[in-house]
Amino acid sequence: DEIPTVVGIFSAFGLVFSVSLFAWICCQRKSSKSNKTPPYKFVHVLKGVDIYPENLNSKKKFGADEKSEEKNKSAMPKNSLQLDLEKRDLNGNFPKTSPKIQSSPDLENLSPKHFAERKKDSVSPDSLKSITSLSSEDKQDKLGTLFFSLEYNFEKKAFVVNIKEARGLPAMDEQSMTSDPYIKMTILPEKKHKVKTRVLRKTLDPAFDETFTFYGIPYSQIQDLTLHFMILSFDRFSRDDVIGEVLIPLAGIELSEGRLLMDREIVKRNVRKSSGRGELLISLCYQSTTNTLTVVVLKARHLPKSDVSGLSDPYVKVNLYHAKKRISKKKTHVKKCTPNAVFNELFVFDIPCEGLDDISIEFLVLDSDRGSRNEVIGQLTLGSSAEGTGGEHWKEICEYPRRQIAKWHMLCDG
Repeated sequence: DEIPTVVGIFSAFGLVFSVSLFAWICCQRKSSKSNKTPPYKFVHVLKGVDIYPENLNSKKKFGADEKSEEKNKSAMPKNSLQLDLEKRDLNGNFPKTSPKIQSSPDLENLSPKHFAERKKDSVSPDSLKSITSLSSEDKQDKLGTLFFSLEYNFEKKAFVVNIKEARGLPAMDEQSMTSDPYIKMTILPEKKHKVKTRVLRKTLDPAFDETFTFYGIPYSQIQDLTLHFMILSFDRFSRDDVIGEVLIPLAGIELSEGRLLMDREIVKRNVRKSSGRGELLISLCYQSTTNTLTVVVLKARHLPKSDVSGLSDPYVKVNLYHAKKRISKKKTHVKKCTPNAVFNELFVFDIPCEGLDDISIEFLVLDSDRGSRNEVIGQLTLGSSAEGTGGEHWKEICEYPRRQIAKWHMLCDG
């Protein structure tokens, strides 16, 4: 009788010990899991952060106060990594709390004082003041700031342009209140060198950091050149929106001392007539009996050099509008590698109303490019409200129906 009793007592003690050990192990695992931070790769995928967590607090703000940064660092708890990540948006950027501009990664090691000394000759004190302190009224008129650097490589005889970033761009998409910006850059006056950056989705502060090297430009000719930056927002369903432009004459800019960091305010695009866009020969005939309009695209001449090779592949797109609504469209064939194209293509449009009062025709001369979206070389509008030769040509075909009338027209900027 005593042996079963002893065995039962030992079994009860063993069961209590094993249950206690299991509970202690579970508590230890739970506490270790609560203190353990997720691995870096998991943080990248979950939050979309584009830099490592240990570098999150090492980025300096352009023009920020060093004392305020030290106070923020001292007040920040040790385990604040997850809090910092929660404050970032889907692009991995902190929300703006002040109009101060963040610098690009290349400018991290430069203090604001050193940056201001480097661009003393190129930027006036008024422009620096407008960057650091902007009133609410000025912000509405501002189109943002473009940051870039210029350099000349004497060994390779190459001109180097680095497009760093743009800050404070306006929202071109009213629904999402954001933009899909990219930049086109052209070296004037010959327009021989044309490049563009990649499109950055849904951001008003795009960081491009793209370098373009142009070979075969002697240093003696740098002073005669002008850089033209066109800032655009990509639109998948229609023509890309033009945000603004920046024009930089290189006269007086010294690049012999090394790399020069610059920034400029983005201004509205100056839409102007330009004789450098070329000319288009159009023949029109209005048939009042059949209520049709015959359009013949004859020739184009003196088209600008749009391709890197120096030649364009032009074609003409014809749009017919009734009361500012497009009702028909046609296009010619592409003419390869020529600034003086001969089309000789005829199109007949049915007019939905009697007379040509509410009718207008738009001609778009485009450069065919398989690699990217076709670029508009120039445009022309003919109608009763058109100015210059476009209005005169339209008036003649209305006064003399059934007569084919041809005229040369200057193309405007597209």
